[in-house]
Amino acid sequence: MSAEARTAVRDLVEGQLVDSTFAVIRKDRRRTRTGSPYLALELADKTGRVKATIFDDAPILDGRFEVGDVIRVLGSVEEYRGRPQIVVRSVEKAEVAPDALEFTPGARRDVDDLEGFLEFLAEDIADEGLRNLTRAVLNDGPFRTAFRAAPMSVEQHHAYAGGALQHTVAVATACRELWLLHPRLDESVVAAASLLFAVGAADAFVPGPVLVQSEEGRLLGIPRLSTRRIEQAADRLGTSRDRVVAVLHCIDADRAKTPEAACLHGAVALDAAVSVALAQAAGRAGEAQ
Repeated sequence: MSAEARTAVRDLVEGQLVDSTFAVIRKDRRRTRTGSPYLALELADKTGRVKATIFDDAPILDGRFEVGDVIRVLGSVEEYRGRPQIVVRSVEKAEVAPDALEFTPGARRDVDDLEGFLEFLAEDIADEGLRNLTRAVLNDGPFRTAFRAAPMSVEQHHAYAGGALQHTVAVATACRELWLLHPRLDESVVAAASLLFAVGAADAFVPGPVLVQSEEGRLLGIPRLSTRRIEQAADRLGTSRDRVVAVLHCIDADRAKTPEAACLHGAVALDAAVSVALAQAAGRAGEAQ
C-alpha cells in the first residue's frame, strides 16, 4: 500500500478514495442478514472519528490489527445515515510510533504554550518548600512526556489528548483569581494543589493513540495517583509534612475541610462542567451540518 499524504477525518467526503492512516477505536465482528461476516470499525485521528466497514475478506483482514493499533486503510467514502463512512478494501497495521497527539483529538490550545504557563505558575508559588515540590513533580522528564498527552477521562470531561494539561491550567488560573478575591486563603497551598491535582493522569491511561484507562487508573483514580506522585517527591525533598498534608487534603478528600480544598474543588467542578457543555455543543453542531 503506498504511503500517500494522510487524509484527515474532517476532510472526508462522499465518493473520495482513501489511502490514509487512522487509530482503531472500536472493532466489532458482525454478520450480514445473509450470514456473511463483516467488521464494523470506528477509526480516529486528531480531527475526529469516522465509522468504517470491511465486507470483503473480513476474516482474513480481521487478523491484521486490533483495537488500539494504528492502521493504513485503502477504501472509499460513502454516505451512511447522513454521515461519511469508509468502506475498507484493504488494511495493514502501520509501523509507526503510537502518538496520542496525532491520532486522538487533542488539546484545544497549543500544548507547548500550556506547559510554559504551568512553569510560570509554579515559579510564582511563594512558599519555597511547596514551590520546590511542585517543580520536582512537574519537571520530571518521563512524567512530562506522559502528561502532555494524557486526558482527564475517556468519555467525560477533557476526554482528549492533552486534556489533563489544559484542565490543570484552567483550574490553576481560576484558583489564582479566587485567592486574589479571598486573601485569607493560603495562597501557596492553593497554588500547589491546583497545579498538582491532575498529575496522576500521567499514570491513569495507557500510552498510545487510543484513550484507554490503565489498571491503576481504573482502580485507584487520578486523585490517588496524583497524591502518590506528590508524596514520593516530598519524601525525596524532605518537604514539611504539615504543608504536604494541606496540599494532599485539597486533592484527595471527598469533603473539603479547609477553605483551600473548597477553592480547588469548586474550580475543578466549574472547569469540568464547562468542558462537558462545550463538547455537547460541538456534538450538536456536528449533527446539524
